[in-house]
Amino acid sequence: MQFTDLSIEAPILRALAEEGYTEPTPIQEQAIPPAAAGRDLLGCAQTGTGKTAAFAIPILQRLSARQPAGRPSPIRALILTPTRELAIQIGESFAAYGRYLRQRCAVIFGGVSQKPQEETLRRGVDILVATPGRLNDLIGQGLIRLDGLEILVLDEADRMLDMGFIHDVKRVLSKTPDRKQTLLFSATIPREIAEIARELLHDPVRVAVTPVSSTVDAIDQTVYFVDKANKRRLLEHLLKDQAIESVLVFTRTKHGADRVARDLTKAGITAQAIHGNKSQNARQLALSNFKSRVTRVLVATDIAARGIDIDELSHVVNYDLPNVPETYVHRIGRTGRAGLSGTAIAFCDIEEKPLLKDIEKLIGKAVPVVEDHPYPMMVLTPPPKEPQKPRPPRSERQKQGASRQGRSQGDKREPSAAAPKAPSPRKETGRGRPASGDRSARRDNGSPQTRDVQKKTTAAEPSPRGEREAPAAPQPRKVYSSAVELDKPGRPVASSYGGRRRPYNPKG
Repeated sequence: MQFTDLSIEAPILRALAEEGYTEPTPIQEQAIPPAAAGRDLLGCAQTGTGKTAAFAIPILQRLSARQPAGRPSPIRALILTPTRELAIQIGESFAAYGRYLRQRCAVIFGGVSQKPQEETLRRGVDILVATPGRLNDLIGQGLIRLDGLEILVLDEADRMLDMGFIHDVKRVLSKTPDRKQTLLFSATIPREIAEIARELLHDPVRVAVTPVSSTVDAIDQTVYFVDKANKRRLLEHLLKDQAIESVLVFTRTKHGADRVARDLTKAGITAQAIHGNKSQNARQLALSNFKSRVTRVLVATDIAARGIDIDELSHVVNYDLPNVPETYVHRIGRTGRAGLSGTAIAFCDIEEKPLLKDIEKLIGKAVPVVEDHPYPMMVLTPPPKEPQKPRPPRSERQKQGASRQGRSQGDKREPSAAAPKAPSPRKETGRGRPASGDRSARRDNGSPQTRDVQKKTTAAEPSPRGEREAPAAPQPRKVYSSAVELDKPGRPVASSYGGRRRPYNPKG
């Protein structure tokens, strides 16, 4: 079948031909006709099968058939995606397929300033591609309204569920009209996604072109059993083969991605890391360098497992096996795209053997083992796990808490037996004045306030006979006026203001 057999408009066919697309993939062949007719759709297809074009082409065709009367036009189609990279990729696809149409497309995501996004929204947007977090922020600020929404797409719905975006998605759905076309695409259909589909979709068309969580047949999968300490050395050994032009390496943690990229750079191999702690500009730069072959190795966490469309990626390396078996399928789906061949390599240490068994159970076959390499596994027994101490019964925990509380209250009631700390001697500065840090010595020793305090302190001290003496009567404080005082007839000595003496200035 050809794209011309799917009743697609001529401007879109022209753009597809310029992109080199002539034959639709199975998901596109089955999803485009019902989606173009306005039906709700539930699509299940593995990564790399062309899901983006499966909903982008019918959206462009439906929106181009009826143009709004005025400008700026309301948002007519919304595509929700879990990651920024996937949002950018979808925006590029809409721009490519709709280059000969009048529809305006915008992409918004977090991690960057929202000012340029605000300006784009004010000019009017027909198709909006967004991540849930930034979209909710702009809705809350009154910058986005979804009253006129006609088409809603949830792409990589299972990934949004895994990343904890389900509540943000529900907040967005509450702002959309009841009558709309909804397209839901997901690589897997777990129970939670099935429940969301039942709530959102009305008499949907179900499309599943491959078995759920199946791996691409064109990918050559192998596993290397290696100790955890030798994974870096084995990766450097494999990368000595110059026939490996571009490699996507997956690690379990962000710090692990940075460490692997740093070690490869020290070994003379161009590598960059991409993960959630990187800024958006740094992530885009790393992706751009990798796509243009400036960087040979891109080290990523699972945030890049989906949504990164890299042409002719030859190798994917699972430096750390994922805890979730489905994630393995999404990782290796970065290679072998569009019918091309690819190679997926996995490193497995002794602690990851149970994870490998789960992966093999999911894909329905054993992954071939490569034994001929210079770093075979030497640690054959997993390290013992420390036994977890049993939690005491609640009654004992309550008794322990009460005893600790009683001891703390007893400590507060009992007077301290330690001798009182003697006050530190007053520090003197080089000019014979007290240090500024001593609050009691901030005033001059000769000031009336200091003399009064000294007299009161002396009077309050007990006498040698053990009896307190009567406090001395306070001396009358001398009050200075703002007028000039005369020490001798005709000789002014000082002027005072506000109770402080100031040196006399003959120039006024």
